[in-house]
Amino acid sequence: MVEAEAEPAMPLLWVLRDVLGLTGTKYGCGVAACGACTVRVDGQPVRSCVTPVSAVAGRKVVTIEGLRTGSAPHPLQAAWIAEQVPQCGYCQSGMLMAAASLLERKPKPTDADIDEAITNLCRCGTYQRVRAAIKRAAGIKA
Repeated sequence: MVEAEAEPAMPLLWVLRDVLGLTGTKYGCGVAACGACTVRVDGQPVRSCVTPVSAVAGRKVVTIEGLRTGSAPHPLQAAWIAEQVPQCGYCQSGMLMAAASLLERKPKPTDADIDEAITNLCRCGTYQRVRAAIKRAAGIKA
């Protein structure tokens, strides 16, 4: 459990980055459109740039820094590398957090499930690789 002092209206993203020094979560558009700032709150993907920190008080917030467990990468992170998803890398942490939420809800997602859940934007256009990585992590042949 981590506590931070911040104004209740301060966006969660700024508390994570500026107060707690967790810089893995990125600022993208600032209006919840691109998803670069996606974190998980009680297991659900949340756009942290528009979420006031007061909305997550007492709830479990997981950032990209907390995705892996122990010394091994999360299966999604390993699949991301195997499928060569990262290009510029800016959207990757948000994509991974949205994908982790998807796999927790649907361990064997269909293409439609992936398309519905991953609404994050990628300027590099790696959507096919993202889909392949999610399927690899789920143990589904692409």
